[in-house]
Amino acid sequence: MLIPGVSGGTMAIILGIYDELISAVSNIRKAFRRNVLLLITYAAGGGIGILLLSGSLLKLVTWAPIPSMYFFMGAIAASIPPLYRRVKQPVVSVRPDIVLDGAVIGRYPEKVRLRPVNILVALIGAAIGVGLKFLPPDLVPASDDLNIVAFIILFFAGVIIAIALILPGISGSYVLLVFGMYDVTLLAIKEMNVAYLAPLVVGVAVGTFATAKGIDTLMNRHPQFIFMLIIGFMLGSLYQIFPGLPSGIEIVIAPFTFVAGFLIIFLLVSFRKKNEG
Repeated sequence: MLIPGVSGGTMAIILGIYDELISAVSNIRKAFRRNVLLLITYAAGGGIGILLLSGSLLKLVTWAPIPSMYFFMGAIAASIPPLYRRVKQPVVSVRPDIVLDGAVIGRYPEKVRLRPVNILVALIGAAIGVGLKFLPPDLVPASDDLNIVAFIILFFAGVIIAIALILPGISGSYVLLVFGMYDVTLLAIKEMNVAYLAPLVVGVAVGTFATAKGIDTLMNRHPQFIFMLIIGFMLGSLYQIFPGLPSGIEIVIAPFTFVAGFLIIFLLVSFRKKNEG
């Protein structure tokens, strides 16, 4: 959750808990006690991990911003091919194609073609990602400059982060990075700035319970539309987080960190595919 490009949804799939988590959120009233205990357990583990590691990541981003951004760009770039495979994932044909002695013994997978409208959706997503570059730099409040407007902005940022956590392939920290909130939020976690974190956490909680069922339904009914929109957005926002060309010793370090970020996600995805196989 702390590394942009490492999706919470993807990690949940790798660990085999994604369906369980979505079910607990979407159907919290059914088996209320069990679902609440389950969510509290995972939230506690995530919270401990964030508290333990946020300070180290903040130091890394502050000490070496350009190599850090290249690492994040590598992680994000490696997250795009698995998403595209979800777009092209074959579905089972409704036709009984495999017949033996008059009995249907199987169905051929139906080849999935990329619909032109979803290519347009990807372009729209890319335009949104690029457009974020031109947001006013003072739109998102600093951790020491909080008022009612700042609280509202942080709340809705939390809702967007919640959506990113639910969707496999896009991470909450990636959203923070795109909105220019990444290092500020890490600092707030390190300093336990409750005034800054509270509206963000409330937004994440509200967004999770308000959108989980709807997003899960959309992903099942219109997967190509959803994933092409995400892919376009991620490609476009790479422009937003690009820190510029490295110089000096960073000319050597930045490509190395890019490859390291790419390999981490590549290996995670390979691990997931191996487990699924």
